[in-house]
Amino acid sequence: MAGGLAALLDDIAAIARVAAASVDDISAAAGRAGMKAAGVVVDDAAVTPRYVTGFSPSRELPIIKQIGVGSLRNKLLFIVPAALLLSQFAPWLLTPILMLGGCYLSYEGAHKVLEWLGVGGHHDTAKEEPVVERGPEEEKKMVSGAIRTDFILSAEIMVIALNEVATEGLLNRAIILVVVAILITLLIYGVVAVIVKMDDVGLHLAQRDPQWQQKVGRGLVKGMPIVLKVLSIVGVIAMLWVGGHILLVGMDELGFHPVYEFVHHAEEAVAGAVGVATGLLTWLTNTFFSAVLGLIVGLVLVGLVSLIPRRAKDDADQSAAAH
Repeated sequence: MAGGLAALLDDIAAIARVAAASVDDISAAAGRAGMKAAGVVVDDAAVTPRYVTGFSPSRELPIIKQIGVGSLRNKLLFIVPAALLLSQFAPWLLTPILMLGGCYLSYEGAHKVLEWLGVGGHHDTAKEEPVVERGPEEEKKMVSGAIRTDFILSAEIMVIALNEVATEGLLNRAIILVVVAILITLLIYGVVAVIVKMDDVGLHLAQRDPQWQQKVGRGLVKGMPIVLKVLSIVGVIAMLWVGGHILLVGMDELGFHPVYEFVHHAEEAVAGAVGVATGLLTWLTNTFFSAVLGLIVGLVLVGLVSLIPRRAKDDADQSAAAH
């Protein structure tokens, strides 16, 4: 009996060692996947603050919480299961679906650029009013828009993470993607919350006794509106470069190589001409051309979408004339 107990304990210890090794493997794989997706995380963190500009201070954190919960729900209930199913049974569909998301980001970014320029009737002075003055319906609309945009960015994050762990078993892939989804969502919206509440921190410091704290506080109060405005602009540009990059890589993966090869040769030319900080310069080159591609595709889509209501109106007018 003692020998049987010892053998059982040995088996339990062996199982524990295997389980521990599996946990280590999953942790390492999740770390690799998260690092690979870090670029899109930066884009997501840049895009989101523009959706909370114009809210009253008391609504900023609740709005960020709503968007963060919506983002996590998107990842866990829709993106991760869909990515796992597609990777298991139809991996060839991942790229086309992701490219559709890239088209949506490009469209949204181009539409915002047109609003800035006041071109084609996109400029609306009413939209310049703070959201707090436009009522709760506009708040819901802004939150819904943020969650839709986050859905595309989250999909890219999860697909990038999935590609890093494609050789893992289905269960391990699922665990890794869930871990990455939770950690990245907490990171993004934690950073966003800190950014949008820094002016409140500045106001608190400005009311304290030490002079240096008052100066820092006043600097934060004056500086954060500028920072948020810059982040809002960066967020629009990020939508263009992320959308364009998805399309750039997607075209190459689907067999259309000229655009990707042109950008790759441009990266090499820039790196060879300068010879320093080549990693940064190649990234900037790729980002520039991705944003240009995103803007071009987005403008085309905005033009096509603008024709739909007009065509419907023309059909209605013709029908009325016939009667």
